[in-house]
Amino acid sequence: MVDITGKHPTLRYAKATAIVQLSNPEALAAIRDRRVPKGDIFEMARAAALFGIKKTPELIPDCHPLPIEFAAVSYGQNDMEIHIFVEVKTVYKTGVEVEAMHGASIAALTLYDMLKPLDKGICIRDIRLLEKRGGKSDIGQGS
Repeated sequence: MVDITGKHPTLRYAKATAIVQLSNPEALAAIRDRRVPKGDIFEMARAAALFGIKKTPELIPDCHPLPIEFAAVSYGQNDMEIHIFVEVKTVYKTGVEVEAMHGASIAALTLYDMLKPLDKGICIRDIRLLEKRGGKSDIGQGS
């Protein structure tokens, strides 16, 4: 692990995204009509993302355990794509970028798992950091 003992806590923020690309329009209709057999996909994926955020240092060896002080999951849609957005904040010595991307990844995998009975051609793509603030470097919206 990187030595962060000399760093001072600051407000850290990260926003990440993932896209779940559907291939079957009937899966999209089932989501819209709340007919997905496994239940409310968005609430289940939100809960899974929160678990993923909190458990990041247990699964990514070089990540420091840190206090998560805020986490939010939101969704957007564009044609056959479900866009997942995860925001994480802490006041700590190191950033929360990996936690945000991990949360987005877990949410995407949860959507995949819940939708696979309806759509065999789902693709998860574009897991990436959208924004980062705090510490030495900031990455702005859309970078």
